[in-house]
Amino acid sequence: MSPKSDIEIARAASKLPIQQIGDKLGIPSQDLLPFGHDKAKVSADFIAAQADKPDGKLILVTAINPTPAGEGKTTTTVGLVDGLNAIGKQATVCIREASLGPCFGMKGGAAGGGYAQVVPMEEMNLHFTGDFHAITSAHNLLSAMIDNHIYWGNELAIDQRRVVWRRVVDMNDRALRDIVTSLGGVANGFPRQAGFDITVASEVMAILCLANDIEDLQRRLGDIIVAYRRDRSPVYCRDIKADGAMTVLLAQAMQPNLVQTLENNPAFVHGGPFANIAHGCNSVIATKTALKLSDYVVTEAGFGADLGAEKFMNIKCRKAGIAPSAIVLVATVRAMKMNGGVARADLGAENVAAVQAGCANLGRHIENLKGFGVPVVVAINHFLGDTDPEVAALQAYVTEQGSEAIISRHWELGGKGAEALARRVAEIADSEISNFSPIYPDEMPLFEKIETIAKRIYRADEVLADKSIRDQLRQWEDAGYGHLPVCMAKTQYSFSTDPNLRGAPSGHSVPVREVRLSAGAGFIVAICGEIMTMPGLPRTPAAESIMMNEAGEIEGLF
Repeated sequence: MSPKSDIEIARAASKLPIQQIGDKLGIPSQDLLPFGHDKAKVSADFIAAQADKPDGKLILVTAINPTPAGEGKTTTTVGLVDGLNAIGKQATVCIREASLGPCFGMKGGAAGGGYAQVVPMEEMNLHFTGDFHAITSAHNLLSAMIDNHIYWGNELAIDQRRVVWRRVVDMNDRALRDIVTSLGGVANGFPRQAGFDITVASEVMAILCLANDIEDLQRRLGDIIVAYRRDRSPVYCRDIKADGAMTVLLAQAMQPNLVQTLENNPAFVHGGPFANIAHGCNSVIATKTALKLSDYVVTEAGFGADLGAEKFMNIKCRKAGIAPSAIVLVATVRAMKMNGGVARADLGAENVAAVQAGCANLGRHIENLKGFGVPVVVAINHFLGDTDPEVAALQAYVTEQGSEAIISRHWELGGKGAEALARRVAEIADSEISNFSPIYPDEMPLFEKIETIAKRIYRADEVLADKSIRDQLRQWEDAGYGHLPVCMAKTQYSFSTDPNLRGAPSGHSVPVREVRLSAGAGFIVAICGEIMTMPGLPRTPAAESIMMNEAGEIEGLF
């Protein structure tokens, strides 16, 4: 009999009423806003009341650079939490929400896999509790109010050539990257060049994910720079008087979503910035709430450790005042073979030499993560076709790097298959040996921060940036933004800006073609190489295969 698919496993799950999941964390039912029977939002009043409680241990799950062979970062995050609970620990998952863009583009669903999943799977990958729609609406309300302000006389003297606030939609649509608005005559306003980003790249998304509470949310929204005047002075969201209405639209979205794993352990799923074009972490409020309610909190950062983990450390931890006690770096035998030159069609055949040849990418990530002062454990996410010699070769390599690799069978066995990993991670987290520190200080000049990431994490020789970009960074420093961290927008597939350059390249250049100031979120975005903040659909989008079957079930989403 063939193994069950992810969706078959998810649909067969024995879910508990969400109030019982809340009970496990000490959340009274009156502090849960239910969305059906299996998901709920946690009230802001309850969260505020937890402020004086001590924090549990924070564990970050990250991975090697993604390959078509698959790594299973979310699957490992969920499996580790189930494993921790299986050995008698009290642990909670914290992950991001899924964007509709990749769901209908290339990726499909994103809630784990096999017997290490968060449910309800289908709802999580579609509209869920409506958070992304709220973020899209709040963002575009500001866009509409900017154009409306200009139409009705432009009292703030906005230079229409210097409106920097783009619109967003939670879909991959390359046709919207660069557009002209307000065509059609005087009644439609003043034509200008504009464009769309995907919602997960919105500064509003970043703000919601970094804000501590509703007051902090509104303050950060007010700090958004939407345009400049002819004298280059900034115009803020609060000047447009949009921050109050945007906060109203986001008030419910600001509350973390509580769901459960297949083994009925609590999971917070909240926020969803991409790591290749944004900061790649779930919300601060969800993570900090989980830390108050749990002994161990396992969270993930998007894509490879050169993106998600770097931003988790340098942006999220810095802003939230939190620190990981341990890092789990996910790798697979299949991905090592692909990095070692094996074609995807040939991954099923044993090839120890290819595993060894492909380990350089893993070694680079281990070294980089240790540079943050946090102990690293490699989780070998086991596939059924992995052979003992291949696994042994991978473990031997990791040992040579001064770390340890533990095989984990959570996909196949759920929490029971992750018990060995869970024991070791808990032991490390409890040992208090982590000495976390970001890799650059606040006071470092902005361009030097970009260089630090490029040279220390990507192992580039240089950063290429026009004089206009360097001048812009200096202007932001003069305006008081020099203390902000940097969010690198870069391909997830390589340490370089060339997505086809796998392994552990060094000596390359990192071209920065644009920089953006996210004053409300509190970071500078450096857009590198060919990365797009509005993705396009592939030649054959996943949407072509997504439909309702005769039984009223969704097909093709997973």
